[in-house]
Amino acid sequence: MNPRISIDPQVQHGRPVIKGTRIPVLTLLGCISEGMSLQETAAEYRIPVEDVLAALNFAAELVEQAQQRPVATTQ
Repeated sequence: MNPRISIDPQVQHGRPVIKGTRIPVLTLLGCISEGMSLQETAAEYRIPVEDVLAALNFAAELVEQAQQRPVATTQ
């Protein structure tokens, strides 16, 4: 899906990571969701900001691919 993301059963139990590292995409998403900036997150893990953006794009692609089901509403 994204050339900066790797999924390998031998690395982090097959969880998506930044290619060439053991940094899980989920970890980077957690940093962003807790209020860290892209730059702070990149500095924390010593990776380029482009890798953090790749993690965000990877997550967005997964959400987009998820089957959408209408939610029942009460009126």
